[in-house]
Amino acid sequence: QVQLVESGGGLVQAGDSLRLSCAASGRTFSSYDMGWYRQAPGKDREFVAVVRWSGLTDYADSVKGRCTISRDNAKNMVYLQMNSLKPEDTATYYCNAYRTDLGGPGYWGQGTQVTVSS
Repeated sequence: QVQLVESGGGLVQAGDSLRLSCAASGRTFSSYDMGWYRQAPGKDREFVAVVRWSGLTDYADSVKGRCTISRDNAKNMVYLQMNSLKPEDTATYYCNAYRTDLGGPGYWGQGTQVTVSS
């Protein structure tokens, strides 16, 4: 099992940058796809970015070109660097760990709040 703890959120102005961090437990961290999702007030949770166990990455169209996801397997950490933030990026950001060979919903952290003011 995996426990995830997000950090790095805060209140920023449009155009600012943030780096979100997700700390994961467990020795098998490197075998998981690690993703970032977000949920704005009154909205469904949506995909933001993923870095797979192989290192391949993918991004939602809404953040492509502005965000970079990365992982440090030696430290059991995954990061989301967010640049040129927009008010529409305001949401609670969640870290997710998933293995396609195991299935199920994967594991989720409690989230970190990002608020972007105009």
